Amino acid sequence: MANVTFSSPVMARDVTVYAVAGDRGTLLGLAKANHIPLPHDCQDGECGSCLVEVRHLARHVRSGVAMTEKEKELLRQLGKITKEEIMDAEVNDMPPKHRLACQCFVRNEDIFVSFEGDTTLPARGTGLSIAAGVYKGGVPVRTMDEFLNYAVQVEQDAAEHFEQLAEAMKACGNADVETLFRQLGGYSRLHLAEAKAKCTRHDVNLTLPPSSSWPDNTSPEKTTLWAGDPLLSRLGALKVALQGERRGFEFYYAIAHTTTDAEIRSVAREFVREETEHVEKLKQWIEQEEAALRMTKEQATA
Repeated sequence: MANVTFSSPVMARDVTVYAVAGDRGTLLGLAKANHIPLPHDCQDGECGSCLVEVRHLARHVRSGVAMTEKEKELLRQLGKITKEEIMDAEVNDMPPKHRLACQCFVRNEDIFVSFEGDTTLPARGTGLSIAAGVYKGGVPVRTMDEFLNYAVQVEQDAAEHFEQLAEAMKACGNADVETLFRQLGGYSRLHLAEAKAKCTRHDVNLTLPPSSSWPDNTSPEKTTLWAGDPLLSRLGALKVALQGERRGFEFYYAIAHTTTDAEIRSVAREFVREETEHVEKLKQWIEQEEAALRMTKEQATA
């Protein structure tokens, strides 16, 4: 039996969880099972959003550690692991100070796990990718007019993109995914109306920026998808949509954290909260779709 204590500024108090070593897998799995608001995104050791600091409470007892190459490389890129720590992990089975919660397995020892979280979001908000805190996007935002015009462009591009994907799915006979993309396009139109309403409230004149204003001539919520793929599943389409929503979220998150204008920061945080809801809804749909697929597979093999 291991006692794992989670601590974060976004939590009202520290929470200690009693876990059977290896029973619930990773620290992230343990956190999710106990409703700990530990940010997570890819859950596969590639994004860094679930970075945690692990303190071993027994001074002279530390369980052996097995680190994947992707975890070591990402921690190295983030500046969270030294060459000496990598050597200790590889040669002496000595765990480093920082870990990725999705890659760190619960051992038979008491540990204290701390993480930053995000104070601009609800306690159980979406996981942030490591890019969100530093994303600039090459987009200069100096005034409220500039910000809201970019925001309207993001939402308009997302709506048009989903509608184009729906037409592509129709052309190749993929009716199920066509219906899904049309539904997502409808939601994006609602988001667009909300963005335009903010323009009205803040007396902003709509002068949408040209595509050349964006990095790679593409606004954040446009996804990299092979349009017209007749084999694209609902699950694959939902994951593509989630990719776009995350990128839109990171755009607003970055503006909220880099602008020096208090009014822009306040409005950007409104978008952050809205995009959080969109991301969480898509995650729920993905979980439901995966559960339905598992049930179908189990019934087929029964």
